[in-house]
Amino acid sequence: MSPLDATATESAPGTIIEITAGALDVIRGLRADETDPDTLGLRMAIISGPGEDFRYDLSFDEYLKAGFTDEVRTIDGLKIIIPADSVELLTGATLDHTESQGLVIRNPNSPRPMVIDGLTTDDALSAEIEAIVSTEVNPALAAHGGFVAYVGHDGDGIAYMTMGGGCHGCSMSKTTMMEGVQTMIVEAIEPITAVRDLTDHTTGSNPYYA
Repeated sequence: MSPLDATATESAPGTIIEITAGALDVIRGLRADETDPDTLGLRMAIISGPGEDFRYDLSFDEYLKAGFTDEVRTIDGLKIIIPADSVELLTGATLDHTESQGLVIRNPNSPRPMVIDGLTTDDALSAEIEAIVSTEVNPALAAHGGFVAYVGHDGDGIAYMTMGGGCHGCSMSKTTMMEGVQTMIVEAIEPITAVRDLTDHTTGSNPYYA
């Protein structure tokens, strides 16, 4: 893999996303078909909203016209442009290419949770729930390429979650939530008596991808 390291004339140094040699070859080939390819960089952005599985936009753009807050990296002469609001959620990800899937982003990050009026997210109980989710629930779901994100609790013993990755759109995800995730959280945190799934599973387009 080749890290996208900043040059001295570009924005903050350091690696944001990694790119494999195979993916780089494909990107260069696609760029060669564009008008004035030498002026173009690859813009990578997350276009999904909070609580949704990551959706990405990869497109060619003139890197000299990158926004003031965009992060620009260079790899073997190819400019990579990442909008400021996508940097955090793309940090540590890898852009790869496979024969079966084409270009694919492997992202270890979780989407930001949705915000629901009336749910509490910033109290001691929320901290306990988030700790269980990060140390026990998500490691268990990771084997299936899935994860849950804590949305909040209602003060009456119900915690609300969304599911993503391999659990989003999966026909077994409701069972997984009710019998697995709920059991782990209810047994570990006494005030919580139930877990509710807020995920719109009709939008899951690739439920078994890990």
